[in-house]
Amino acid sequence: MAFTLPDLPYAHDALAKGGMSAETMEFHHDLHHNAYVTNGNKLIEGTEWEGKTLEEITVGTYNASSVAQNGIFNNISQLWNHNQFWEMMGPEGRAMPSELEAAIVESFGSVDAFKAEFGAAGAGQFGSGWCWLVKDTDGGLKVTKTENGVNPLCFGQTTLLGCDVWEHSYYIDFRNKRPVYITNFLENLVNWENVAARLASA
Repeated sequence: MAFTLPDLPYAHDALAKGGMSAETMEFHHDLHHNAYVTNGNKLIEGTEWEGKTLEEITVGTYNASSVAQNGIFNNISQLWNHNQFWEMMGPEGRAMPSELEAAIVESFGSVDAFKAEFGAAGAGQFGSGWCWLVKDTDGGLKVTKTENGVNPLCFGQTTLLGCDVWEHSYYIDFRNKRPVYITNFLENLVNWENVAARLASA
């Protein structure tokens, strides 16, 4: 069964007050995300990966030494990444639940320290990629960054929060000011209730 582009969990203009415009959503979701769906379906057709889940394909096709040349991985991983990204944001859920706050403080010392580390990871990712808050294989919380479409699935980690730092995610609204975009993401766009639910089910 072919993969499909999931609907946004809110209207295209729902995040505009938080700094992500309807124009960005139309380009990012309707065009970029949809391209990963279309290309991914074409690439897996007739292969051993047809009929597998996004997670199975992402993990199964990841090869750190040749990921740049791996079309199936690049498209399927980015399809998965974006499916998560839209759910991690929202017009509601901007207050951090106490259980998530406690876990972040335990791992990073404070919420502000976590945000500073997350922002530095995203701003410091050279070229396209993502920054993440993950539950690592040892059970602790960790901030990571990855290039292009690489994601925490590749390392056996549980994804709690991800921020897309490809230029198409922020250039319409923030131009070349990636650090400002990430700060705004953390302060005005993250659905912390979604993050807390991911942690609770990890």
